[in-house]
Amino acid sequence: MTARILVVDDIPANVRLLEVRLLAEYFEVLTASNGLDAIETCENGKVDVVLLDVMMPDMDGFEVCRRLKSDPATSHIPVVMITALDQVSDRVRGLEAGADDFLTKPVNDLQLMTRVKSLVRLKTLTDELRLRASTTRNIGIEELLSRNFASADTTPKVLLIDDRKSSFERVQKMLRGSADLDIATDPHAGFFQAAETPYECVMISTGFADFDPLRLCSQLRSLDRTRFVPIILLAEQGEEGRIVRGLELGINDYLMRPIDQQELTARLRTQVRRKRYNDQLRASVTQTIEMAVTDALTGLHNRRYLDSHLQTLFDRAVARRRPLSVMITDLDRFKTVNDTHGHDGGDEVLREFARRLRKNVRGIDLACRFGGEEFVVVMPDTDGAVAEKVAERIRAEIAQMPFAVGQDGKTIEVTVSVGVSSVLKGVDSAAGLMKRADLALYEAKSAGRNRVVAKAA
Repeated sequence: MTARILVVDDIPANVRLLEVRLLAEYFEVLTASNGLDAIETCENGKVDVVLLDVMMPDMDGFEVCRRLKSDPATSHIPVVMITALDQVSDRVRGLEAGADDFLTKPVNDLQLMTRVKSLVRLKTLTDELRLRASTTRNIGIEELLSRNFASADTTPKVLLIDDRKSSFERVQKMLRGSADLDIATDPHAGFFQAAETPYECVMISTGFADFDPLRLCSQLRSLDRTRFVPIILLAEQGEEGRIVRGLELGINDYLMRPIDQQELTARLRTQVRRKRYNDQLRASVTQTIEMAVTDALTGLHNRRYLDSHLQTLFDRAVARRRPLSVMITDLDRFKTVNDTHGHDGGDEVLREFARRLRKNVRGIDLACRFGGEEFVVVMPDTDGAVAEKVAERIRAEIAQMPFAVGQDGKTIEVTVSVGVSSVLKGVDSAAGLMKRADLALYEAKSAGRNRVVAKAA
């Protein structure tokens, strides 16, 4: 997991200590020695997580955090506050200033790395939503990013899955007035309850005698309806290994027993705030640009969206030194389909091809209808060899499974040619990336169709 971590501390020895730990986990580390430099770095650079010391001269960490969170340009960057203060009131003050987490010196390696990795995953999701939102500026919808997505002042609906009466009654008492809390004592029933009800957070106890709580976390993360619901694990002392595994599976946060009421409510508020922010971003993007950037026939993004979004994806890949690949597909002899079965039959083939294409790429991949019977897939964090394998899988599935045309259920054979290219090290451009993929597609068509050609990356 690669990410840029900004370490902010006025004591060089503290900065160096955190830097060594983070570099050992292959993070890229930026540093700042005061609050103003930290704010400037966040405004100008691509920062994924801020590790912020509280006790600094001129401007303390609480004020730095407050300023970052009040600016729409930086409010989405996760902030972890680090201090020698160990009072619960200080932790709560930090969380209420907008911090996403709070660590006490000396920083425990387990807590540091698990918190950072969890926040990096969440930042990746937010980045993708903001990236797609920012694309709208290029199609004339500039007000979207300027909105300050404030959380609605409503009581969050929360589910606690815990089979110990003394435990869930204590949590119930702690959250009275700050959450609309439902209790599920059976983990299987709790899973279905979470899937059927729009909860804003699910808390899961690790205290089940005959059930693995991490299996429940995994199931919630694999289900579309609960994939983005925050999960907080309520763990016992000594369960560090289970916590690490849980964070790898995608839980958002954890609390160790005995649970402090103020910390519980503050962490819950943080998770709900972030979920509402991302939900509003997602809804705004969907509602505002769907018609402008979606191909009405296939439901994929259209060329207009690709033209705006590809450059952003390319710039991000180059800046982060990450691979990026593109494939261009073209249905072979598609004119014959239209001539034989009419444009309605051709539309059926295009819709089914788009469905199969979407099924064979990841959620972070950008699949677009380029025009006519040509489709483009942009694949972040994917090198040429992997992209070629994906293209071959798509080609094989299209060739092996006939397409249904017309109301009588008649099927026809369809094949596809695919060109693949990847970002070249050194001098390259988004236009060059597309050009090489187009040339590779031309070679595939010229060589007999129904094949994949990949330009060397």
